[in-house]
Amino acid sequence: MEKMSTPMILDGIAVAAEIKAEVAGKVNTLVERGLRPGLAVILVGSVAASEIYVRSKVKTCGELGIFSEMLTPPESVTTEELLAMVEGLNARDEIDGILIQLPLPAHVDTKRLLEAIAPEKDVDGFHPVNVGRLQSGQPGLQPCTPAGVMEMLKRRNLPVAGKNAVVIGRSDIVGKPMAMLLLNASATVTVCHSRTVDLPRYTREADILVAAIGRPGFVTADMVKPGAVLVDVGINRITNAAEVAKFFPGDAAREATFAKRGSVVVGDVDPAAFAVSSAYTPVPGGVGALTIAMLMSNTVRACELRRGKA
Repeated sequence: MEKMSTPMILDGIAVAAEIKAEVAGKVNTLVERGLRPGLAVILVGSVAASEIYVRSKVKTCGELGIFSEMLTPPESVTTEELLAMVEGLNARDEIDGILIQLPLPAHVDTKRLLEAIAPEKDVDGFHPVNVGRLQSGQPGLQPCTPAGVMEMLKRRNLPVAGKNAVVIGRSDIVGKPMAMLLLNASATVTVCHSRTVDLPRYTREADILVAAIGRPGFVTADMVKPGAVLVDVGINRITNAAEVAKFFPGDAAREATFAKRGSVVVGDVDPAAFAVSSAYTPVPGGVGALTIAMLMSNTVRACELRRGKA
């Protein structure tokens, strides 16, 4: 059997830095014209993970020169109160992007809220208008994580056109838009999910395999076509020592992290499968690093589209 060459590690942190540097340049150009891009983030209640993520978004805005505003209604806030908040942001010209941090409390109508955001300010790309634009190949704001994956593939000269691409997962946030972006880039796309019969039959045909199913180490080496590009969207926290030993045998750094924190993260792809690939996104440091960079890019794009691009 021919020996595989060493796979390329698709460093999301490095690609995110490239994107952010370009965004900062665009912000400077807009500011010189008297236009500072603005992002408003609505964070309901006090969910620790959401608070960390929102702080990171606000911090990145500051680094790139984007105006940011954080609204923090209590967990008891009603759908109607949030709708009024969104309507107020829709009306403010200096706010180019509106982001509602998910998940929302169970009593809040998430669908109504996301659809209340003006499509031209929908920097998450979730509004039905933007979904329709993506489906029909029209310019618009695209969901940050799938758009980040496409940027990664493009910037690392990994061809998409004519390739067999398999997406595992059919969520509105990642799976469906990921499939559409790949299709728009002329890949032949198959979408698999929890009801797919004989999943490995499809994954073994994939030149590009995107795992976005939310199950730790789900994609194993025997499911991967030799030389495939592996895009691991999953971020799963494992707290079981046996699982750490299973996924990271002999990995002293991971063992030390587990001993210190009581958990480590693993993607939807078993790390042992990376050796079969030609290129792969690590977890952490892969796709996750791109999401905030693409949010910043979307905010600037929204500003350009809304308030005039020179």
